[in-house]
Amino acid sequence: MYKNITNTKPNKKLSICRLKPFHTTLPKKPIEQVTIQNLYMLKHQKIKAPLRILIPDMNPSEVNLTNCDIEPIRTPGHIQSHGFMLVVDEFAVIQSYSENISEFIPGLSTDLKGKSLNHIEQLLSSIYQPDFISQLITPKKTKKDFERINPVPITIAGVAYYLIISISNDYYLLEFEPALSNFDLDVQSMMGRSIAEILTYAGIEELLDNSASQVRQIIGFDRVMIYRFANDGHGVVVAEARNENLESWLGLHYPASDIPKQARELYKANLTRLITDVESVPVKIIQPEVGQANLDLSFAQLRAVSPIHIQYLKNMGVASSFSISLKYKDELWGLIACHNYTPRFIDYKSREYAKLIGQILSSALEFRQNEETMQMKDTFKINLERTIKQLLENENIETALTSGPTTLLDIIESTGAVLVHDKKIYKLGKTPNDKQLLDLVLWTTRNVEEVIFKSDHFSAIYADALPYKDTASGIMIAVLSKELGDYLMWFREEQIQTVNWAGDPNKPVIVNANGLFDLSPRNSFEVWSETVSGIAKDWSVEEVEAVIKLKEEINYNLNHKAGAVRLMNERLKLAYEELESFSYTISHDLKNPLASIKVYAQLLIRDQTILERGQQMLQRIADRADQMHLMINAVLDYSRIGRTSMKLLPIATDKLIADVISDLETVYEHKNLQITVGDTPELVGDPTMMFQVFSNLISNAVKYSQQSDPALVHIEGKIIGQTTCYTISDNGLGIKEDSLPKIFELFNRMENVQHIEGSGVGLAIVKRIVEKHQGTISAESTLGKGSVFQLVLNN
Repeated sequence: MYKNITNTKPNKKLSICRLKPFHTTLPKKPIEQVTIQNLYMLKHQKIKAPLRILIPDMNPSEVNLTNCDIEPIRTPGHIQSHGFMLVVDEFAVIQSYSENISEFIPGLSTDLKGKSLNHIEQLLSSIYQPDFISQLITPKKTKKDFERINPVPITIAGVAYYLIISISNDYYLLEFEPALSNFDLDVQSMMGRSIAEILTYAGIEELLDNSASQVRQIIGFDRVMIYRFANDGHGVVVAEARNENLESWLGLHYPASDIPKQARELYKANLTRLITDVESVPVKIIQPEVGQANLDLSFAQLRAVSPIHIQYLKNMGVASSFSISLKYKDELWGLIACHNYTPRFIDYKSREYAKLIGQILSSALEFRQNEETMQMKDTFKINLERTIKQLLENENIETALTSGPTTLLDIIESTGAVLVHDKKIYKLGKTPNDKQLLDLVLWTTRNVEEVIFKSDHFSAIYADALPYKDTASGIMIAVLSKELGDYLMWFREEQIQTVNWAGDPNKPVIVNANGLFDLSPRNSFEVWSETVSGIAKDWSVEEVEAVIKLKEEINYNLNHKAGAVRLMNERLKLAYEELESFSYTISHDLKNPLASIKVYAQLLIRDQTILERGQQMLQRIADRADQMHLMINAVLDYSRIGRTSMKLLPIATDKLIADVISDLETVYEHKNLQITVGDTPELVGDPTMMFQVFSNLISNAVKYSQQSDPALVHIEGKIIGQTTCYTISDNGLGIKEDSLPKIFELFNRMENVQHIEGSGVGLAIVKRIVEKHQGTISAESTLGKGSVFQLVLNN
């Protein structure tokens, strides 16, 4: 299939059209087939006959502005015309160049392919030695090395230029740009004042507003916007500084197709982008070799601009644009987007100063965002600790969660909450009615498989929630016990929004008079309003973590305060008898034959007539027998805890921890292992059991931190009211969020630790011992950053 390009007048938009399959009303004029690369030149010419671009087949129903993603924006084959480019290999031999090079270097031969770079260097005036460029492009240099030396000042025919060097696969790109902007600006003198101004404001909104104003003062563009990307890729103008005669675009939304995904990825790699003049004709690059792929110009300053984007800017009336990328945690947060209504060139150094402002603003945004996150976590933590205290002090879980000074509504930000427990529903705040809640509980039992379920547009998932979307467009459900039908639920009210789009985002494709599909840059940016309903504020990661911890605390209380009432006594008794029988079977019926297997294997290993391959297999049998023996002992230890009587004595925790560390330092010879110990308040418990608890937790912290350098483990205790709390933290492998609720289960090992030796019983033993002491054990973790285990015992 082909796409049809028509353009009847030079000042009309370039339309990319789709011919229907086997279309019978084809144009009668001759058709010239071109590649998509030729768009970079054809868009500037008067096209008299329709043109077709040969591209992969595409269904007409799929034609829309997202097809911009097929454009070769990284390999356009052209550059902007205000500079020129040379492409050389590691031997300083010219492999490619832009066709306009002779316009900048008078008298230069246009046939440069295969010639030494020295052919050009001798025509350049520089403060460096004659072959200074060849000396710079050594094979070992990286992208960062060139960033440190760019730009290199040179003179050509008495005109000052900047040389900017970058890497493109096996080639070096040498770009030459004018060294002066086409407007007077002392950027360097303004930088310090501007950065100080930017960092003055604490709030994110004020920070963005002031940043837009400061950037506009520095580069002098007619309009400077800060444009933030949403999760779906669409963007919104969140701050703006502009000429007084310009209409405000603050708050306008732009569909994701305006800046397609591949363009957003490029903004992450190359942090600034200058389009000097939308009317300038791009210059072709002579490609290195026939048949090779076009040069990757991702990091080139002169890279030509997508024809669709050029037309987009023209439709907006913009003559020149400049953008600075803003990143948050290595992802593209947004752009400082600058528009000018006359052509504008900014020299490389000025662009680098502007990029620095973007990087400082990115850091400030991250700092402010982290600060807000920490404040939120602190609030959640305080309310969670109060709720846990109420759980310990009250016999009834419903009283602790719904009637105390701190309730379910205080755990996370919500407008309503429900506790479903023991076949009863307890409501707080704004919730659906009783009938709706009963149906919701039934739906949850049938459909929710996760430990934590959340949605910010629940009626789109559960149609029966539409009648109460004003109350519960947002929902979070924590499953306490699916078997018993116990749940925690939080609700958030609907946030009806009027979204102002810069033009209708839903109509990028139209059918023309010939029945063809026209795809073109939007030429209308009039405000188009859309009312969005059924959506609530999204739930944060911090809120999910708080709910997980509350769930663990409630389950602990349910198991200890109401377990005997809620579960069948006969089933518990039968399970206990089966465990006793299982323990006896392991100790007598499994351990003895296992020992025989190992002995026979070791005897056969000594037989010199057995080949080396057989010897290896026998050794593996012996090793697996040892491993199984260890697992049997671990299970026996686990089963004994329930039957073993405790001797509660004061425990000198500092000595106990010191003994554990001494043993571990003998086993693990990690040179950069750093174990630090803070306060160690005394505990009351069974000394043998508590030694087992600390030994398991500290050894796990050391074992799963061995790949970190340095490996950091910290142990610290503190007294909180009537309890003593110990934390053991590490900077190791960490645990996935959805795996945290399962880590204390028997034989449960996480996917990312399968290569590390272990039985999967240690944490189950720890939990059983702690619960036998009427205490709690919990964990917080971030995958790849480490874990914190918290042990709480009554004084």
